[in-house]
Amino acid sequence: MSDPASPTRKRIVDAATKLFYAEGIGRVSVDAIAEKAGLTKRTLYYHFKSKDDLIAAYLDGRDQPNLQQMAGWFDAAEGGADRRVEAIFSNLGRVARHPKWKGCGFLRTAAELASMPGHPAVKVGSRHKSNFETWLAGELSGHDIEEPQALAREIVLLIDGCFSIMLIHRNPDYIEAAGRAAATLVRARSRNND
Repeated sequence: MSDPASPTRKRIVDAATKLFYAEGIGRVSVDAIAEKAGLTKRTLYYHFKSKDDLIAAYLDGRDQPNLQQMAGWFDAAEGGADRRVEAIFSNLGRVARHPKWKGCGFLRTAAELASMPGHPAVKVGSRHKSNFETWLAGELSGHDIEEPQALAREIVLLIDGCFSIMLIHRNPDYIEAAGRAAATLVRARSRNND
């Protein structure tokens, strides 16, 4: 296996990310990824032992950037925890209005791999969702919120439910409504009613 930081490996993951997000993991062949990366299939397999490992690397590469983006939206919002949580939803709604938006890559991949719960990409997706929930619980506890872990889980359910319904209806207004619901939940658990 190659060095995880190698430029060639990054090129492969970048190509896979574009294709997997745009078309889904099942519709994208290793040949298409190698072609998009401008490499041979042999070179691709030097860096990844299987397509499954490449799918996991695709999601792993989205983990920290997605978490940092959510944290940035939370931190940039003015007001109490309710407004900060609502800002995450508002920004997700703005992103979802872009014509190239295809939903949450973690959820879409998990749906495609529903019959393979032990798949490495499903484990990456699970870790990502847990990391976000843990981060959010920590932020909420810093704002004097009762039961921050339970509230973080409820907010994750609202977010992921919105991702699903927006894929069906192609209407980002759902996430705006969920953001208002999340803000209401936060206010209900606030000890000091920021």
